[in-house]
Amino acid sequence: QVQLVESGGGLVQAGGSLRLSCAASGSISSINTMGWYRQAPGKQRELVAIAVSGMRGGRTTYADSVKGRFTISRDNGKNTVFLQMSSLKPEDTAVYYCKAEGVTSGSYTYTDDYWGQGTRVTVSS
Repeated sequence: QVQLVESGGGLVQAGGSLRLSCAASGSISSINTMGWYRQAPGKQRELVAIAVSGMRGGRTTYADSVKGRFTISRDNGKNTVFLQMSSLKPEDTAVYYCKAEGVTSGSYTYTDDYWGQGTRVTVSS
């Protein structure tokens, strides 16, 4: 099995910064995609940013609402993904979830995607 644990959430004023971390543990050889999603009160969960591994450095994708303000990065050796959030706005307030897709253990590929328990980010105006 695979477990994801997020950390780094908290309360910050508008314009401030936070750095979220998510560490995956378990029997893991590689993780194809790690990403961040968020869910604000009364809204559906939405993609924030994903990072896909690849032979040429991989690729990243961001929601339009966070482009230029958030940066996703990975430490593949530690199965960890980070989300550096800057210029935070009150509308960034949400519970942020980490997700892992395409997890392998040796020659076996897990069929499930894995989610963390979430970390709350609150941005005050």
